[in-house]
Amino acid sequence: MALIVAGASGARAETPIERGKYLVDTLMTCHNCHTPIGPNGREFEKALSGGLRFDEPPFDVTASNITPDKETGIGSWSEADLKTFMTTGVRPNGVAVAVVMPTAFYKILTERDLDAIVAYLRSVPPVKNPVPTPVYKMALKPPVVPNAEKPMSEADLGDKLKRGFYLTTISHCMECHTPLGPRGRDFSKLGTGGFKFKGPWGESVSPNITSHKDKGLGAWTDEEIKRAVTQGISRDGSKLKPPMGYPFYAKMTADDLDAIIAYLRTVPAQE
Repeated sequence: MALIVAGASGARAETPIERGKYLVDTLMTCHNCHTPIGPNGREFEKALSGGLRFDEPPFDVTASNITPDKETGIGSWSEADLKTFMTTGVRPNGVAVAVVMPTAFYKILTERDLDAIVAYLRSVPPVKNPVPTPVYKMALKPPVVPNAEKPMSEADLGDKLKRGFYLTTISHCMECHTPLGPRGRDFSKLGTGGFKFKGPWGESVSPNITSHKDKGLGAWTDEEIKRAVTQGISRDGSKLKPPMGYPFYAKMTADDLDAIIAYLRTVPAQE
């Protein structure tokens, strides 16, 4: 079923592949991990063929090749395999993926969006790019994302705040902006930041994105938040460091960006 969307030239039908491309390439920032990075940046001629390594005990994993290549990608997976993996984190061979893959945030995906993601991933060019076999030193239980344990209904997406929560969730914003506790992601401190990332950029620390007026976004204007999300420029004019996916969020629709900001305004203020 095609979705009717508004554009500059009026309403038009959005195909499942178009919707899937928007989700994968923009909101869900899949290229952030699954597209190789070379000396000059991401190698989009090898888009989604894997490459980013996470050597974080208790696992050492490299982002998978998710192109339709049958030998090194997911070309031999069925649609059911893909949907099961996206919403449970379990591969067709029964092995659970490392929790760095935010499948816990994808349980909320609507049936239409899940179908669209599968359709788009099947449409991208296959790229032969083997990645190292993952090493799991112990099993880790995926987090339970509050209020996102089941698919959202299409009707709920008509509510701006609910849609903002949905978009923020599938964008897994709170994966990075919520600190870790002794048992994994501590959602009692939702959005308070403090998670550290090391990479070629040095070290970055995710900021507080709750509605707290001093420590969070409470005193920011909508335009300041939009600039941070889509351009990577903070309120004081400083440049945000990776892995914040602002180059991908820059392609977000104005309505989706407004919905996300509306939801972030409701995140309880915490230091």
